[in-house]
Amino acid sequence: MERKFYTFLVFPGAHGRLHKVRMPFYAVHLVLAFSVVGIMTVAALASSYARMLLKVSNYNNLRTEREALKTQYRTLENVVTQTNAKLGSLQSLASDVALTYGFGEPRRPQLSHAVLALAAQSNSNLESSYSASLYAFTLMKAAASRAPLDPIVQGLVSDPRLDRSMVPSLWPVRGQITAGFGQRMDPLSGEGAFHAGLDISAPYGTQVDASGDGIVFNASPDSGYGNAILIDHGYGITTKYGHLSKIYVVVGQEVKRGQIIGAIGMTGRTTGPHLHYEVLVNETPVNPSRYLRG
Repeated sequence: MERKFYTFLVFPGAHGRLHKVRMPFYAVHLVLAFSVVGIMTVAALASSYARMLLKVSNYNNLRTEREALKTQYRTLENVVTQTNAKLGSLQSLASDVALTYGFGEPRRPQLSHAVLALAAQSNSNLESSYSASLYAFTLMKAAASRAPLDPIVQGLVSDPRLDRSMVPSLWPVRGQITAGFGQRMDPLSGEGAFHAGLDISAPYGTQVDASGDGIVFNASPDSGYGNAILIDHGYGITTKYGHLSKIYVVVGQEVKRGQIIGAIGMTGRTTGPHLHYEVLVNETPVNPSRYLRG
């Protein structure tokens, strides 16, 4: 059987020698088949790469949108927090005015959070759950035996039966007030923010005193406050001490007015050593200057 060939004539130039190339019939078809497969493979790879680039672009867009939404959520959360704090302060002020002019009825003191904490966990001085329950009951009885005072400042100060040592009127540290209570410019973000207490500047390590008698409700790191202490003074009044370098008290410990509870530091969101001091009435921040004397 005669084999078929394809003959290709190659002219290298005008004066070049003619070259003749003979290829078998099947070889030419094989080359054509490989060429078609190669073209299809390159086209498939290009299409896949284009789809991958499109997916990457969509992913980057989605990630950018997610970050923008997270930023908006944090902004709205801060706005809501500041609004709630302002609303609570206005409610406290309204109650204060109503009580002063005789429009409001004094409220009976709620059970102290620290009393509930003592009932839920054993103190280092209590050896059994029975002793803890007995101790908590004793504290609740003592709180109930006090006069049914309103937690607003006017009502507290005017009642002669109040134990004055429980009113947080002692300066926790002596120093310059670098930020007051109310609206201010946040030194870290540069945006307007509601400041729920007083910032009192003092050298690092300066001792911090309890501003009144009470029971330690919290003594641990607290988000932006850093190392913080929360003291329950009864009648719905609590005080918070933030940015401490050291904490010398434990949860459930009874502290006295003027007792050293910690030291000035720079923990949490702060630009320098100072004490962030708050007074809260029924968990609502009020101006600490309404209590402090001297």
